[in-house]
Amino acid sequence: QVQLVESGGGLVQAGGSLRLSCAASGDIIVITYMGWYRQAPGKQRELVAQISSGGTTNYADSVKGRFAISRDNAANTVLLQMDSLKPEDTAVYYCNAVERYRGNYWGQGTQVTVSS
Repeated sequence: QVQLVESGGGLVQAGGSLRLSCAASGDIIVITYMGWYRQAPGKQRELVAQISSGGTTNYADSVKGRFAISRDNAANTVLLQMDSLKPEDTAVYYCNAVERYRGNYWGQGTQVTVSS
């Protein structure tokens, strides 16, 4: 089993910044991908940003140029720096990790609320 613990959500005004962090622990051999997804009320969960163990990143079009994902492979942590936040970024953000031999894991979610 792999456990993911998130932190860093909260309430911020439009134009502000937040940083989310996620730490993975447990039965880890290799985490191939780490990323962040979000789910707004009444909507499906969507990919926000993802980073491979080699550093290749992938972003949703809606956050390109505003969000930046990074990871520390040795520490099994991933960060999401969110700048120029908009009210439409309001959602529960979930950390995701794909462990090569154990499968796909999710964090408990952290609320991000952006007020206009």
